[in-house]
Order: sequence, then C-alpha cells, then structure tokens
Amino acid sequence: MIELSNVSKTFTLHNQGSAVIEVISDVSFAVAPGECVALTGASGAGKSTLMRMIYGNYLTQAGAIRIGDVDLVQAEPREVIALRREVLGYVSQFLRVVPRVPTLDVVAEPLRALGVSAEASQARARALLTQLNIPVRLWSLSPTTFSGGEQQRVNIARGFSHTYPAMLLDEPTASLDATNREIVLSLIEEAKGRGAAIIGIFHDEAARDRVCDREIDVSRFTPKAAA
Repeated sequence: MIELSNVSKTFTLHNQGSAVIEVISDVSFAVAPGECVALTGASGAGKSTLMRMIYGNYLTQAGAIRIGDVDLVQAEPREVIALRREVLGYVSQFLRVVPRVPTLDVVAEPLRALGVSAEASQARARALLTQLNIPVRLWSLSPTTFSGGEQQRVNIARGFSHTYPAMLLDEPTASLDATNREIVLSLIEEAKGRGAAIIGIFHDEAARDRVCDREIDVSRFTPKAAA
C-alpha cells in the first residue's frame, strides 16, 4: 500500500552559499495493508522529514514514493490533493485549522470533502469527540482556544473521521493521559484491523511495542557526513 524505493532528500541552504545538505539517502521499504511500521532513530535522523516526503510536503531528489497506484514524486498537484482527500490521512503533532470554525465541523470536514452528507459526517464527528472525551460544551467552539491535550484529541478525531487506506501518525499519544492514550491506541488497532497501512513516529515505547509490527531505524539512511 505504501512503498518507498531509493528515496533521497537534500536541502539547499541559499543563505549559506547555496550549500547542499544531504539529509537521507536511498530509503527503500514497504508497508502492507493492516501493518503499522514505526520510524525510529535519534533526534535529527530525518524521521519527520521522511514523513513529510511521504505526505508530499517535501519534494524528493531521487526515488519513488507510491501510495497505492500513485507515485507522489511524479504526481500532479491535483493528484496529490485527491490522494490526501481519499487515501492518505495524516495526524500531525499540531492542530492547524481555520480560526472560528466549530470543533464539530473541523472533525466532520474530511467526510464532507468526500461528499458525505452533513448529517452522517457530524454523526461520525460526534461519536469520535465523545470517544475522545471532548466535552459537548466545546463542540460549538473553535479548537484554537483549547488546551494542548484537547487540540491533540481533536486532531486525532479529525484524522480518524475517514477510514483512510493509508495513514501517517506523528506522535499520536504525546501529551495524553492514560485514559485518552488507551483510546488512541484502540483507534490505531481498529484502523489496522480494517486494513489500513500505517507509518508512525512513537517516542512512547510502550505504545510503539503495542501497535507497531516492526521498526525502521531512519539513522541507517542518514549519510555519515550528516549524522
């Protein structure tokens, strides 16, 4: 479902004489439906960079990144947008939404973008917000005013509103108490059970051991000069 072949990434430092920094090189691995793979490695190894490449936020210098039948490296912008809407979900560490949009609509939006009715979309949103212990009194408010933990749970609810065939999870259990951590891990297990291919960054070792089938140490793809 997710396949990387000989992927490399460099950054050009235009304010430092256009110096070229090689971040990661020759990354190759695949994630099957129903499998969760953890990206590991020391800080600065390139885990977040690799996640952003898989989502199409960063361009690659070489190789292929295939999500289903789409190669993100060669895809047109409209294909990337469609892929994110229909196939590839991304739960980042930070909630980025339009201010003043009610929380219920924020969570329902991915389904509305797929043409699901307002009634069905909001029903799914209400179920997830309830499951993740976001009080009903907050649903009509913008989540930009919420605490960090509440924003993270809204972000998770939004990310799991649609049953994406592939998912990227960046620290999904960070800053959560034990009760909500358990709920998020259960959502990940449910996604695996329906066949989602998942790549995640988990600094929570116990969470990683529970939901991940294997680990990929990104440090082994880091050029020695950049390590």
